[in-house]
Amino acid sequence: MTSPDNYRLLATEADFIVVDKAPAVHFHSQDGTAGLVAQLEADLNIKLYPVHRLDTMTSGLLLLARSSAAAAGFTAMFSQHQVQKYYLALAAGKPKKKQGWVIGDMGKSRRGMYKLLRTTANPAITQFFSQSVAEGLRLYLLKPLSGKTHQLRVALSSLGVPILGDSLYGDAQTITDRGYLHAYGLEFHWQGQVFRYLCPPQTGCQFQTPAVANQLQVWGEPWSLNWPQR
Repeated sequence: MTSPDNYRLLATEADFIVVDKAPAVHFHSQDGTAGLVAQLEADLNIKLYPVHRLDTMTSGLLLLARSSAAAAGFTAMFSQHQVQKYYLALAAGKPKKKQGWVIGDMGKSRRGMYKLLRTTANPAITQFFSQSVAEGLRLYLLKPLSGKTHQLRVALSSLGVPILGDSLYGDAQTITDRGYLHAYGLEFHWQGQVFRYLCPPQTGCQFQTPAVANQLQVWGEPWSLNWPQR
C-alpha cells in the first residue's frame, strides 16, 4: 500500500523498509497532522523506528527500521558514517567552485538557520560534483561525510548558490514548485549483504528536464564515481 501524495514504498526487507518521501512532507507529526512516520505505521500496520531523517523540503530515500534491535544497528551505522548517502540539488548562479569539498564547523544563526564557520573542530564535510543543465542553473551531486542539521543546504549557500526553492537559505520571494533537494542514493552493508538503492526525483519541473535526465545517466552509480580528493 502506498500514498501517492506523501511517499512511495520502494522496498520491504525483514529488518527495514525504504520509501521515497515526497517534498513538503513533515517527517514527524506537527501542525495537527500526521507526519510521514505516523502515516507509514498506520498504512502498513507495523511499528517503525526512524534511524535518520529528511528535512520537510527534501524528497527521496528514507530508511526505517522494523525493530528496536535493527534500529540500534542502523543508528550506529549512520552515526559512524557506514551508510553512504547521495543527494541531488539544483541551484541558480555561479558557484565559488564547481566540484570539490565544503568543510567547516556549523554554528547557529538567525531564524533557525545555520552558517558555515571557518573553524574545523567538528566540521560538516561534503563532497560534490556539479554540471550545468540550463543557462544559469546547475545540478549538484552531493555526498555528505557527516550528518549535520541543514548540512547540504548550508554547504551550497556557502558556495554562493542556495538551493532552488529553499526559502530559508535562499530568496524567499523566488517562487518554485518545490525545494530542489533530493535524497538520490543509499549504499550500505547489512547482515553480510550489500544494499544499494537509487531513486531519481519524481516531482519538480526543473528535475524533469532532458538535461537533468542525461546527467543522471552519467551519475547512475554514484558509489562508483571517482569522487574529488582533498
